[in-house]
Amino acid sequence: MARTKQNPEFPIEVAGEPYVWRIQRQPQWSSDAAAWRGMAFAVRHAEGQREAVVEFPPGQQPRYGAPQLQPSQISQELVARAITSAIAAGWEPLSRGKTVPIVVDETGG
Repeated sequence: MARTKQNPEFPIEVAGEPYVWRIQRQPQWSSDAAAWRGMAFAVRHAEGQREAVVEFPPGQQPRYGAPQLQPSQISQELVARAITSAIAAGWEPLSRGKTVPIVVDETGG
């Protein structure tokens, strides 16, 4: 039986190159670090297979019972800046290898 994707991918173009991104992790409490963790999304080149996981700082903790963050609430400019920052930090989208974690600030820089 085929497995369905829970996190759909969304196309974006950065510097003339096609990428796809998806929400990897919602803002959440981490029992490992006993702290609040921010949102993270996974991004890869549309023609490549190596992913980068872009992690954002925690920000303000949502109120109890608040709805989860939706992809439509994330601006395309923020995603584009984060992809640009990941490439500047050394991520090579068309290379092979492990997923690269990249930590950015709240503006994606």
